[in-house]
Amino acid sequence: MATLIEQKPLYTQLPVGQEVIFVVSNNTILSNPVFTNFRFIADVYISDTIPTSISSTSTPTATFKTAPNNAAVGIFDFKQVVENYVSADNMAYNQSKYKTIVTSDDTPHPVHLIDKYSRNKKAARWLTIQFKTQYFDTQFNETEVVDLQNSIDYQLFNGYLKYSDILTMGTAPNANDFGFDLSNYNLSAQTDSFLTNAPATQYANLEDYGTLAFLSPNDNLDYIKLTYNDSSGSQIGTENINKNWTNGAYTNFTTKISEKLLYFGCFPANLQNWSGTFQALVSAGTIQGGSIVVQAFSFSVTVGISKAYTINVNCPNLKGFESIRLCWLNQWGAWDYYTFTQKSVRSISTKGSTYEQLAGTWNEAAYRVDSYKGGKKSFRVNATEKITMNSDFVSESENDMFEELINSPEVYILEGYQTDASFSALNQYVKPVRLTTSSFTKKTVANDKLIQYTFEVEKSKTLRTQSV
Repeated sequence: MATLIEQKPLYTQLPVGQEVIFVVSNNTILSNPVFTNFRFIADVYISDTIPTSISSTSTPTATFKTAPNNAAVGIFDFKQVVENYVSADNMAYNQSKYKTIVTSDDTPHPVHLIDKYSRNKKAARWLTIQFKTQYFDTQFNETEVVDLQNSIDYQLFNGYLKYSDILTMGTAPNANDFGFDLSNYNLSAQTDSFLTNAPATQYANLEDYGTLAFLSPNDNLDYIKLTYNDSSGSQIGTENINKNWTNGAYTNFTTKISEKLLYFGCFPANLQNWSGTFQALVSAGTIQGGSIVVQAFSFSVTVGISKAYTINVNCPNLKGFESIRLCWLNQWGAWDYYTFTQKSVRSISTKGSTYEQLAGTWNEAAYRVDSYKGGKKSFRVNATEKITMNSDFVSESENDMFEELINSPEVYILEGYQTDASFSALNQYVKPVRLTTSSFTKKTVANDKLIQYTFEVEKSKTLRTQSV
């Protein structure tokens, strides 16, 4: 009596924001009229480390049951359960560093501030499913048939699919399988991408933090090369950052899911935290107006195994506008960034509770009229800060990035680089905001000539005031 997996996800890497469909069958039992009340059972196992073995005695994360449909198969969709077990990485993993200080439970730091690498903490998990059956026998005894059928091990991560993303169908004998092909994100060729839909050319100020995240399912990446160029495009320095334990990643590839998705701090403020080479370029003034080129490499090949991402370092803003850097959770569960360098406006709105205060001194030996008493008083004032910001002129290639910004469930303002390495100030770097811009119209050169966007955010935390 064999339970068979008739349909499954086509690829082993699964963004949780899509259907996770499995179809199972057991024709032996279904064709036997003496068995009644038949159910398919799915035991779901979600873990940090790839399961070595799953048996009938293993404890599942969750268990689902379903009756056969009219086609005599059981259909499961595990999306609603798996998406509860991954989330955004806001804090760096133990062993990563901030200003050369190793992170730990006692010295935590935001993932955006990492010196070099950080493994993921919550953005990925292993998924394995064991299918079995349940029915009443001729004596109406409930029986679980231990004809176990285990799925392969899948890598869940905190991404989602857009309706425009093209799904791939399998071929015989797996013609019903489907999924999204993430091979272009697995870093094996010069056309492969980090976990971002942002353009390969970005802009940042010297005080801006940020990361690029990448998948490493097969441990292809050995080091990331940083190339520094001046304003003329001439190379003025290089660094190779090995992916190892000392640098916040790992040395020996294991089965831990934390090693399958990693972050790399490569924006100017990150580099100022630790790189003597970059610090010297900042002091000499040769990197401003220049660029940082980021590319993944393997020791086994001489060419890059990813796109080359260029971070252009902005010159000082001579117009005096305040720069505001936003970061947000992108489609692939990693972080994207943009610094708004044009005009911004901060405003504060208040909403308070009032009461009518008695005039005079009613609880004293003599009545006295005090000018500050009487009339309406505010019992408590709730103040909220809003910021309206304008982008620079951008190209159409930024449209997808800004679309993900307006759709993102997590948006933050990142404060700039500080020379103080004290962890007491870490709560000042990342400030949650809510995007209050409710619509986004993609602009094109054909329609709009010059492309510029305006966004408004509201700080999530109300400003603190006294209460009466």
